[in-house]
Amino acid sequence: MNYLVTGGSGFIGSHLVEQLLKNGHSVINIDNFDGFYDYKIKVQNTLESLDIKSEFNFKDKETDIQKLSTETKSDNYQLYYQDIRDKKGLEAIFQNHKIDVVIHLAALAGVRPSIERPLEYEEVNIRGTQHLWELCKDFEIKKFVCASSSSVYGNNEKIPFAETDNVDNPISPYAATKKCGEIIGHVYHSLYHIDMIQLRFFTVYGPRQRPDLAIHKFTKLISENKEIPFYGDGSTARDYTFIDDIIDGILKSIQYLEANENVYEIINLGESEVVTLNEMLSVLETTIGKKANKKMLPMQPGDVQKTNADITKARTIIGYAPGTNFQNGIKKFVEWFLGNPQ
Repeated sequence: MNYLVTGGSGFIGSHLVEQLLKNGHSVINIDNFDGFYDYKIKVQNTLESLDIKSEFNFKDKETDIQKLSTETKSDNYQLYYQDIRDKKGLEAIFQNHKIDVVIHLAALAGVRPSIERPLEYEEVNIRGTQHLWELCKDFEIKKFVCASSSSVYGNNEKIPFAETDNVDNPISPYAATKKCGEIIGHVYHSLYHIDMIQLRFFTVYGPRQRPDLAIHKFTKLISENKEIPFYGDGSTARDYTFIDDIIDGILKSIQYLEANENVYEIINLGESEVVTLNEMLSVLETTIGKKANKKMLPMQPGDVQKTNADITKARTIIGYAPGTNFQNGIKKFVEWFLGNPQ
């Protein structure tokens, strides 16, 4: 099968690309190497996903990414340095390839930055996503997996969060863009018969995790004996989901789409295990073997108090069965981090 993956050089995307290639498929990777964090991390993600061990000699961003695109091209893999806001650029890619399924992971991520740059989040997460659906319509691509987010639940009072819960009260622009994506996606399913699964990811972590996320940031700062920013009293809680379980959920969603017609589903992918910020830090300290030096800060606007996934629907529809508890997941992350100093 031929899969187009947007954001295929990012954290989740690079793991998905790696697994699709291992399973014998062809992958078209679209990534714009956004400056949200150092592009060199995405270069390394790409090389890891392709099992390329050689050192990459960095010069400047444009040259490096073009070189990466050229050097990694093969019969079953091609990387395009492309922004999803550029519909004409995307159209050229769709014209050059037969695409069976689109897996759309690219987005401007982050709750707090979205409050500072809401219009840019709309451009990427809504307009950019709609460009992909327009091209799927034009090129008659009928299977689409889309990354949504647990952030759409906001401060939902009902625990755990189920897909049938009302999500009309987002508390950040990022969450609002993800909710919009679910709604507009249903329009394209209804009008143009694009089979679609929207996956609400719950706080994904593991090797290659983005450096701005708490587990990665805390691990780095604790290892360097630096202060960690600690927001609130530590009672905020997250349903942390290990990367291997997320990839398993995406692959099973693809399989479900390929085997069924007239599909539009929203599905939670979480671990169904809630860990407080205090507990997360304690596990990190134990695993790293160092105590954290906390800089106490107030809760930030847009942060939710708690996330907790009801994964009944995921188990029932796609056979999702997460298998990595938090302690083991942190152990695997720290082992990766120590072997890949940031």
